Amino acid sequence: MQLIQETADLSAYLAADEVIDHHHPMVRETAARLAAEAIDSYAYARLAYEFVRDTIPHSADTGDLRVTWRASDVLARRTGICHAKAHALTALLRAEDIPTALCYQRLRDDGGAHVLHGLVAVRFHGAWHRQDPRGNKPGVDARFSLTGERLAWIADPAADEQDHPTLYATAHPAVLDALRTAPDREALGRTLPSTL
Repeated sequence: MQLIQETADLSAYLAADEVIDHHHPMVRETAARLAAEAIDSYAYARLAYEFVRDTIPHSADTGDLRVTWRASDVLARRTGICHAKAHALTALLRAEDIPTALCYQRLRDDGGAHVLHGLVAVRFHGAWHRQDPRGNKPGVDARFSLTGERLAWIADPAADEQDHPTLYATAHPAVLDALRTAPDREALGRTLPSTL
């Protein structure tokens, strides 16, 4: 699949906003701590990815009903669904000047309904590489990779699943609206879009 930038302006994939608040002290402190362990940008990106994947549990896996959406809140509360975790990883990567985009997959959940899954894409060596910081669990083994995708799930067109090729500089408005307005994760499950 060919990934398509929403905008040709690469600086848009480094920008901060209300969601990707990489100027927030919590994001800056976390980024600085991770950067101190890294020998280069690639090592930093892998460390940031593993930090979000492994130390911020996916709220559906833990039964946490809280809804987070702002990167700094995800880091502070240590919880979030895939979209929130993607926001946190995007902020950490952009804090160290690594162009990062938000992207999405349409997948089927365990009940057979379609859901929209949030990912990120990082730009290294002139190309975009999708990463899935969702968090591993039995049956899910996502890894940071620039040599081939190691996502949590591969979209199956036969099940009407799909990879959305657009690389967004900001969170998709429909996703963000659902995250912002949901009183808890159960309500969020009813309001998140299933496609873009």
